[in-house]
Amino acid sequence: MPKKKILFHSNHSKLFTGSGKNAKNVLSSLYKTGKYEIVEFCNGFQWSNPELKKMPWKTIGSLPDDPALLQKLNNDPQLGRAAGYGASTIDKVIEQEKPDVYIGCEDIWGFDGYTEKEWWNKTNCMIWTTIDSLPILPGAITKAKKIKNYYTWASFAEEEFHRLGYDHVKTLHGSIDCSSFFRMNDAERLKLRNQFSIGQNDFIIGFVFRNQLRKTVPNLLEGFKKFIENEPTSNAKLLLHTHWAEGWNIPSLIKDFDLDPSLILTTYFCESCGSYEIKPFSGQEQQCRYCGSKKCNTTNTKKGVSESQLNEVYNLMDVYCHPFTSGGQEIPIQEAKLTELITLVTDYSCGTDSCNESSGGIPLEWHGYREPNTQFIKASTCPFSIFKNLRKVYKMKPEKKKSLGKKSRQYVLDNYDESVISAKLEKIIDEMPEVSWDFDFSFKKRDPEYNPPNIEDDTNWLIDLYKNILKRDVDRDDDGLLYWMKRIEAGSQRQEILDYFHSVAKKENNENIKVKFEDLFEDNGNKKCLIACAGDLNTVFIATSLFKSFSENYPNTDLYFACHNQFQNILDGNPYIKKVIPYHENMSKEVNMIGGGQHEGYVDYYINLNDAILKNISSKNCYELC
Repeated sequence: MPKKKILFHSNHSKLFTGSGKNAKNVLSSLYKTGKYEIVEFCNGFQWSNPELKKMPWKTIGSLPDDPALLQKLNNDPQLGRAAGYGASTIDKVIEQEKPDVYIGCEDIWGFDGYTEKEWWNKTNCMIWTTIDSLPILPGAITKAKKIKNYYTWASFAEEEFHRLGYDHVKTLHGSIDCSSFFRMNDAERLKLRNQFSIGQNDFIIGFVFRNQLRKTVPNLLEGFKKFIENEPTSNAKLLLHTHWAEGWNIPSLIKDFDLDPSLILTTYFCESCGSYEIKPFSGQEQQCRYCGSKKCNTTNTKKGVSESQLNEVYNLMDVYCHPFTSGGQEIPIQEAKLTELITLVTDYSCGTDSCNESSGGIPLEWHGYREPNTQFIKASTCPFSIFKNLRKVYKMKPEKKKSLGKKSRQYVLDNYDESVISAKLEKIIDEMPEVSWDFDFSFKKRDPEYNPPNIEDDTNWLIDLYKNILKRDVDRDDDGLLYWMKRIEAGSQRQEILDYFHSVAKKENNENIKVKFEDLFEDNGNKKCLIACAGDLNTVFIATSLFKSFSENYPNTDLYFACHNQFQNILDGNPYIKKVIPYHENMSKEVNMIGGGQHEGYVDYYINLNDAILKNISSKNCYELC
């Protein structure tokens, strides 16, 4: 039995951040089973980028290779953004690869328009997405009706979907490679502290984060200040493992809160020798204590510590504190738990999965505010709650700390480990039905001449237009249909909408139907004449008055008449016509038919029966027309 082919669509699995990190873990596990044929469709790379060939499975980039098309995308930010997520090539890769399962693992807006694609749900389709705030984006909700296999990374989003009536939405956490993170023994931890001049009894509060505005550094600094004021003998220090050259201006915040800069530690990484150092911030481009180069900068996404080095950073901490406005998973929380740290986490968004006692976490209280433009509810973590819970951990008995730390690690192993998540994903995939669709992407000719019957209900009328003009079957939740319903409610007339559908049908026919004109005309030694008529039934009927005159004036010339399909039957049996052929828009230009320059043409004579000619047809003869 052939292996199921899985098309996994995400950030490239070699990018060890966000969904790319999750893709790396999951794809590696699925590949190792040997059960599936894996194809990775990765965002942001050109289709045939040689970097992609280094993966053990087939990997295709989301951007086209065509330089002209790429330039067009670069000139249009909206098109370029969509193309980065695969909008310009997804149909091509689906047709080429014919996957049994499509898994989209990305932010929900990366799949705009996908649920309206011809292939959607004809093959097994799954969306595995990060949703980080309430209210959930309207697009994510409307898509839910058409996503049979809909998974979020955090349970708060699942609960909200259920509240809205979408009970089929489930949670499948992003995966973690747990092998790199663990609690080191006490001797190793003490050695690390000595290496960086951190006291054995110093109380180290850690935060590992990308320096984005949604990581609420000011709240943490305020809570930290209150803690050291109330616990002056704690020798507390705050370790901010982040890049200080982006996001928050941390030195300015330290000054604003009147904090001693020596109490705020950070991680420096040397890009020359790959070593790292923990110390107070003193600017970028610092001299490396190990190799002497001046290429030491605060750790960042381009040049930063390895997984094993990051594990050491966590092992310098006594408690981990993660205040944020919202997030899809916040991987450092799970990494910290794996090193048996008690985690203080904002009790909102994905944080709700990691801040309860069963997860070895402690919830941080927050106040809500609305984000401008999106109207999302965001969390501003309460500094007093940070202080209160730091003190709680500081005063906690060693046995309780140890118990919660072990519970933290076990929680991640049970709920986020790549083997656990991959096993759940395997079960989802294996339970999907066989695909019977033939992946036929051939263009279905549109009907720009179709006129609908008198259908009273507007929705049914629009469905009829889609079906018979654009050859698309849509349901009542289709985005396009809903758009036209709003237009009707706003006062748009049916004729206006019908005219638009007709114009789209003509445009799509012209773009997709490749007519081989040389196959329409017979090569039998006679000359050839084409009469092209794009008019209605009356126009075709009037045109028949030309045929006898033409035959008399042009002996040994075959007459070809082009008109729309629905009018061809009235010309059956006409003795003066060699052949009736379908009208095509390219027939409207004389040079396309009789030739010009290097184009030899297809016929010797050409008549275009446009309105101006038809008004005077009785006073003209075929000789003048040709």
